[in-house]
Amino acid sequence: MVLSALPNEVAWPIEGKLLEAGLNVISNASPERMNPRIPLINPEVNWEHLGILREVKGNWIVKNPNCTAAIISMPLKPIQDLIETLHIVTLQSVSGAGYLGLSYLAIDGNVIPFIKGEEEKIDAELNKMLGRQYPDKFEPWGKSIYVTTTRVPVKYGHMAVIHAILNKDVDVNYVINRLRSFKSLPQERELPTAPREPIKVINRVDAPQPARDLDPMAVSVGRVAIRDRVLRLVALGDNLVRGAAGITILTVETMKVLNIL
Repeated sequence: MVLSALPNEVAWPIEGKLLEAGLNVISNASPERMNPRIPLINPEVNWEHLGILREVKGNWIVKNPNCTAAIISMPLKPIQDLIETLHIVTLQSVSGAGYLGLSYLAIDGNVIPFIKGEEEKIDAELNKMLGRQYPDKFEPWGKSIYVTTTRVPVKYGHMAVIHAILNKDVDVNYVINRLRSFKSLPQERELPTAPREPIKVINRVDAPQPARDLDPMAVSVGRVAIRDRVLRLVALGDNLVRGAAGITILTVETMKVLNIL
């Protein structure tokens, strides 16, 4: 098995050759994430989607989600049945642009309210991960998701301000309890890379902050409030670990306990 962290522009031709050579691949690159036959996996969110690999003849490839979609999908999972529509504004760190992706002069003292292709990725990938996966197709979650992405002068950590229009009246403490108590297969099986608390709800009024609350694999959540059936929360995650390398390793661990490897 190969864990691929190749740049997007060269990943798919090389990963295709690895499959032809008889190797299985878990890839962090974006090409083919929306391929209906390729599972897009954030283990706590949709580990069940890995089950289609048992029906694949020959070698397989699994994709990691976009780093921001990986972070946002975590707090959405335990409350997805309550959500009608999503409005999301991201504040994404410079490291998400890659080592050569953005000059210091472009971002110092600045905010850039556009990241090419990012808004479309977050919309599509959330709908895939929170939907249903079949061997030859996937059924999207089907919710309307409106995304505005911004680049901010922070080294590490992607943040998202999420406003969810709910389909019924619920108490804010009900939502907080759902977030805090959320556990999935990686926690139940005590996988080495899995955080014990995948969602950390922080009570401070000024949380979460990249400088204080960034966790390698858990997603930190704060500012949880509900008004007129609109839920607001702020989510923060590590774009380099939960959004990239860490999610790859956790996917391998999940596949092992599922006897897919």
